[in-house]
Amino acid sequence: MSQPTIIIDHLAKLFRRQKQKTFKEFLPALLGRKSTAETFWALKNINLEIKKGETFGIIGPNGSGKSTLLKLIAGVTQPTKGTIKVNGRIAPLIELGAGFHPELTGRENIYLNGVILGLKRAEIKAHFNEIVDFAELWDFIDQPIKHYSSGMYLRLAFAVAVHTNPDILLVDEILAVGDQSFQKKCFNKMEEFQKNGVTIVYVTHALDSLEGFCDRAMLLERGDMKIIGSVNKVVSQYRAEPTLDKTNQ
Repeated sequence: MSQPTIIIDHLAKLFRRQKQKTFKEFLPALLGRKSTAETFWALKNINLEIKKGETFGIIGPNGSGKSTLLKLIAGVTQPTKGTIKVNGRIAPLIELGAGFHPELTGRENIYLNGVILGLKRAEIKAHFNEIVDFAELWDFIDQPIKHYSSGMYLRLAFAVAVHTNPDILLVDEILAVGDQSFQKKCFNKMEEFQKNGVTIVYVTHALDSLEGFCDRAMLLERGDMKIIGSVNKVVSQYRAEPTLDKTNQ
C-alpha cells in the first residue's frame, strides 16, 4: 500500500475580515470603539491523507475553503489549529507568476521564479530550453514581462512550475491558461505526471474533468469536509445538493 504523501490532522484556519469597506466608514467605527473586524473559519477540522501517486480532487462552491487548503499544503500560510505533514518537493500551480518581476525579462524571471520554487541555478539552466519551448515564447523571452499579455504571462509561469521535477503538484483552476491547444498541452503534462507517480491535488469547478482525472475526491462546504470518497460518489452528492451555490459549474 502506498504511503501518505500528505497528512492533514484536525486542520483549521481562522481569518479576520474587515467590516468597513472604506476609510470613511472605518474611522468613525474606530473612534467610536466599535468592532472594525470580524473573524470566520475558512476551514474547520479537516482530516485527510493523500497517498503517493494519487490524484485527489477537491470541489465545492465558491468560498468553501478549497484554495485556502491548497495554500496551507503549499506552506504559503500556516494553520490556526492542527498540523500538515508533506513529504516531497511541491510545485504549487496557485496564483501563477506571483514571484515574477514586471521589469525583468522572461529569461530573467525564469531564473528568479525557479529559485523561489526551490531549484538551483544549474537545474534551471538545464531545463531552460524545455521551459521556453513549453511556453511557446522564444520570440519574447528577452522582453520585459510587463509587455506580455496575460496569457503569455501565465503560460510562462505554468511552464516554470511544471519543470521543477515535483513530487507533489497542487493545481488550482489554472488549466484554462492560453488557447485550446495550450490547454491540451497542460493536461498532457498532468497525465505525464500521473504516469510518473507524482501526487496531484486538483481543485476545480469542472466536474467532468474531475471525473475523468481523479482517483478520489472531497467536497467542501463553508470550510467543512462534507464527504470524501470515490469521485462518482462525491460528485453525485454535490450535484444533488439543492442549497449549494454551484457558480461556474
